[in-house]
Amino acid sequence: MTSSPGDPATPAEPGKLALPVVDEALATRLRSRLAVVEDALHRHTASRAPYVTEAARHLLDAGGKRFRPLLVLLAAETGPRPEADEVVTAACIVEITHLGSLYHDDVMDEAALRRGADSANSRFDNLVAILTGDFLFAKSSELTATLGPEAVRIQAETFTRLVEGQILETVEPGPDDDPLAHHLEVVAGKTGSLIATSARYGAMFAGAPAEVVEALTAYGELVGTAFQLSDDILDIASESEESGKTPGTDLREGVPTLPVLYARASTDPADARLRELLAADLTDDALHTEALDLLRKHPAMDEARSFVVARAREAKRRLEALPHGPVRDALEAFADGVATRTA
Repeated sequence: MTSSPGDPATPAEPGKLALPVVDEALATRLRSRLAVVEDALHRHTASRAPYVTEAARHLLDAGGKRFRPLLVLLAAETGPRPEADEVVTAACIVEITHLGSLYHDDVMDEAALRRGADSANSRFDNLVAILTGDFLFAKSSELTATLGPEAVRIQAETFTRLVEGQILETVEPGPDDDPLAHHLEVVAGKTGSLIATSARYGAMFAGAPAEVVEALTAYGELVGTAFQLSDDILDIASESEESGKTPGTDLREGVPTLPVLYARASTDPADARLRELLAADLTDDALHTEALDLLRKHPAMDEARSFVVARAREAKRRLEALPHGPVRDALEAFADGVATRTA
């Protein structure tokens, strides 16, 4: 499975925000409110049973950039009540939902590490990891209920899409299905849906105008999907010392990524060897190296980059409903960074 954005291998540097906020006054406000969210996250992941608390806080304490709650806080700056208690609660909801999905992801992936620490299934076992993910989803539902029926509806729809995306990732598209459309549906569900809700919650609970809420929701979906798709490209293009990723991990595991899907769709006779390799077992080091080399040189890489750039550009267009200023600047800069990221 592909990883989720905002889920780095190592915790974020202290004081460094996961979004490119240049305005220092805005950055200071966000850091201060993020500290409030961090304290609240620890309260909300507590259980009456110490063992459950330990399991639930395992990945929380491992760190992470807190991208989703930060996006809630940044989006809240578009409304008249950015410091509302509901904004903090919403920030906790999206991060706890994300954490719950990571526990389940690691079981499905049989992962040994997450955020530089033992994954929950390694630290405990698969059963505990699954139930801890369920516990976190239940906690996010409890919190959502305090925000009213509209929030409950949004959270239920988001969670449905997230789980559908995770399920669809485990199955091959049918013979009459478009593999690229299938992959995009997976990415939009697993990643885009919760990032869209993060932006939506921030604007909504801060009292932003309806057109701004709508614009930020669309932005979140597009930029979140683009970020995940850029991981597809990095899997092939990056050098490990540059990105911290092992090149070709998804390729070795047979995970269909955007460049692979474009290459598979090629009908050029010159691509016969690459298509043969992409259909083979690439756990063999020599075959994996050959496939990685051919794919890096293939036009599929430029096609994939163009697709991501187009998504990021569309995300920026959705921000036209926002007034010019530091918040819009930060969101536009993030979209630009997604389109050209190397790590």
